[in-house]
Amino acid sequence: NNDLHLLCFNICLELCPISSDKPYVSLNEGSNATLSCTFDESAYRLHWYRQKTGSKLEFLLLIDKSTKVVVAASPPLPHMSTSIHNNNRVDLEISSAAVSDSALYYCALQTTVIGKLVTQYKNNVLMIILKE
Repeated sequence: NNDLHLLCFNICLELCPISSDKPYVSLNEGSNATLSCTFDESAYRLHWYRQKTGSKLEFLLLIDKSTKVVVAASPPLPHMSTSIHNNNRVDLEISSAAVSDSALYYCALQTTVIGKLVTQYKNNVLMIILKE
């Protein structure tokens, strides 16, 4: 339930050992982008959200660390995918980015099956897509 994710996301801030490798990404419309976050061993699931200017948080995808199963938003965003790597890095891949993909992107982790979702605002990524 996305409402539950958003509720936990709003409550559980500043507890997460996630770090982003880039604070800002700018690219041309139609380009591909990869946003990455690293995390510690406590992660069970990794979530991706975005927030467009003047809008609420939007759930994009989550991936289970052990099974690599991905759960997408409803409706799904077919040009977005996520993958997890053995070096405790999770990527959000965006293919053929559109101007409408410009947003502040967040990665968040869930530490147990029924655990709370936590994130750190200071490690978000602002992505701006420029119209050609």
